Amino acid sequence: MNNKILVTGRDGRFAKVLKDKNKKLKLIFVSKNQCNILKENSIIKCFKKYKPKIVIHTAGLSRPMRIHDHNISKSIELNIIGTANIVKACNKFNIKLIYISTGYVYEGTKGNYSEEDGVKPFNNYGWSKLGGECSVKMYNNSLILRVTMTEKPFNFKTAYTNLISNFMYHEDFVGILPKLINKKGIINVGGKSQSIYKFAKSKNIKVKKARLKNSKKLPLLQSMSLRKLTSILKK
Repeated sequence: MNNKILVTGRDGRFAKVLKDKNKKLKLIFVSKNQCNILKENSIIKCFKKYKPKIVIHTAGLSRPMRIHDHNISKSIELNIIGTANIVKACNKFNIKLIYISTGYVYEGTKGNYSEEDGVKPFNNYGWSKLGGECSVKMYNNSLILRVTMTEKPFNFKTAYTNLISNFMYHEDFVGILPKLINKKGIINVGGKSQSIYKFAKSKNIKVKKARLKNSKKLPLLQSMSLRKLTSILKK
């Protein structure tokens, strides 16, 4: 049986960790030159060549966050149009699609968001990822993972004590990904609900405390409910 899994965005931050830390999945990583998500013919050619059973779509635009304000055309092209192109190709060949989205699609004002809660992104990055989600959701053979993750070690000298989230490190997500591969729908994925400072301090004792004062720009209660994820991982 063909169990090959194709990963878009080979040169991205998460894809590099996935390639380095993966021990269980049979993965094929493709670059922009091999699979240009803005060119449908490039995607189709790639899928015909590798004949994957599953596509994990990690290609897109993330940081720096300000780029989604300063260059909305690029954000729209890569995160919305590019994702829609991937969906169409997966639909054409009946390939399972796993889309790496973000917890930033939630409003961030009450915390403990479940997969059934309404979505209202608080920044353009979140809107661009939600735009990608819309096309993925139209395709039944798909899984949307709303992941809150970051690089290890924590890259900043300070961290907020009053911003609550579910951050996890890329490599921790890699460890649980094999248990999610066969699921469909939407799953929140992250670590323990805690302040960014506590999360960062656990691996970097040099991180200093900071307090976020402008909660309108960056909401304070971004945590997600991980009940569905926990149930899956216990099995």
